[in-house]
Amino acid sequence: MKLELEIFAVDTDENTRAGKRFRFVVVDSDKPGGYPRNFVCLLPLRVTEVGKSNSAFLTIYGNKGVEQARRLLTEALKKERNAEIKNEIERRLELLDSKARRQNKM
Repeated sequence: MKLELEIFAVDTDENTRAGKRFRFVVVDSDKPGGYPRNFVCLLPLRVTEVGKSNSAFLTIYGNKGVEQARRLLTEALKKERNAEIKNEIERRLELLDSKARRQNKM
């Protein structure tokens, strides 16, 4: 299984909040066909401890979820050309790093 991120920008409804939202989709690039055939799960905005979230991502990757999320985001950042999506990837990496710093202080 070769996991990668597919990132989609989704325009939000004007009645909710301004700007774009992003869908970070974990796909298996070894499976024939593209998205949605190779869909694994969504990468949540906040990767938390197992048991504190009901995300499919943490159900699949468990205690290695943060490590896997960091790897997927880092690889996606290297390949991405869209500045808006790069900014969102960097923001999510910062969220992971700040979480790791908080855990190390405990």
